Amino acid sequence: MRVLVVSQHFWPESFRINDVVVDLTRVGCEVEVLTGQPNYPEGSVFPGYKALSMGRQAYGSGITVHRVPLAARGPGSAVRLAANYLSFIFSASILGPWLLRGRRFDAVFVYGTSPILQAIPAVLLKLLKRARLVIWVQDLWPESLEVTGFVRNRRLLGAVAAVVRWIYRRADLLLVQSEAFIPPVSAMAGGTRVVYHPNPGEAMQEHGAAGDAAPRVPLDEGAFNVVFAGNLGTVQALETVVEAADRLREHPDIRIVLVGGGSRAEWVQQEVSRRRLTNVQLPGKYPSASMPDLMRRASALLVTLSRQPILAQTVPSKLQTYLAGGTPIIASLDGEGARVVVEAGAGLACPAEDAGALASAILRLRDMPAEERARLGTAGRQFFARHYEPLALAERLAAWMRTAASRG
Repeated sequence: MRVLVVSQHFWPESFRINDVVVDLTRVGCEVEVLTGQPNYPEGSVFPGYKALSMGRQAYGSGITVHRVPLAARGPGSAVRLAANYLSFIFSASILGPWLLRGRRFDAVFVYGTSPILQAIPAVLLKLLKRARLVIWVQDLWPESLEVTGFVRNRRLLGAVAAVVRWIYRRADLLLVQSEAFIPPVSAMAGGTRVVYHPNPGEAMQEHGAAGDAAPRVPLDEGAFNVVFAGNLGTVQALETVVEAADRLREHPDIRIVLVGGGSRAEWVQQEVSRRRLTNVQLPGKYPSASMPDLMRRASALLVTLSRQPILAQTVPSKLQTYLAGGTPIIASLDGEGARVVVEAGAGLACPAEDAGALASAILRLRDMPAEERARLGTAGRQFFARHYEPLALAERLAAWMRTAASRG
């Protein structure tokens, strides 16, 4: 099975598709990648790369990465971000076919993070390579644009929806990362088949030694450390986290540790200072290699989302990694994500944007006997092994692509 992966983001950027590509080769696929110049999340092109260059490089064992030019996303400007997205679509559509000349593929596979518009070059490559197109939908569009506040104009949202329908209906198979995505994606997909295929946990979570040489995130020894690891953005309901911490200020053993960065990190720091909270820590960004050690040392792992219908349909990508970590989870969110935590028996769930319920969940978990918390962590790891083990999901993904290719 010869597979071309189309993804705007790829190694050395830290995205799950990096591990998925390696796992596909481990289950027998020949994989090549079409991507842009790495610039996420800082917004500037990584050292050793140039925004306007293109070419090939090797990744892993026998994986060829084809890179096209793009405009770096910059420090948060909406105009720069739009230019970043559109420049990849243009470069991958015009220069991608030239980089891939003479190469044959059975399937073109799109890792469909936002924006799903990055699938446009894949539609063209499907036709040029006479391959089958499989798209793995990670976010609902155009709903994600509206929820994040990036676009609110109804006409523009309607135009984006029309393009998304066009993309979906030219795919041979649509995979979705959440079972709750099936109805809305099917409504736009016409006759294209829609199938649930979850995100795997990160492979490094199964091998604790991966973070041995990485910098260690500081935690207060002896405290009950509730750790959030990931993007501190607009949909993470950080107001709820800060309010819960305020309600817990009389419990000096509790720490809420927010590891990462994002558009709301500065606001959180300012709010913590304004409220004079000593139980919230923001150690900053750390490499993914530091996460296994952090999650083993944490008392609990926190995942939060805002109260939005679209977010209730989403399984946050960090959740699978949390389950693999073997530490109890506190899920302050609605819908699919909360269902997974409860079904796994891996921790406690409370409604999104309910600071009182979040504070109560933290206290409840802290007051549990250590043996009961350990049982929650073990249950999470076992649920991960049954549902999100990377190689098993890579085998299933390869099977889906073979099925799509055989229908040609």
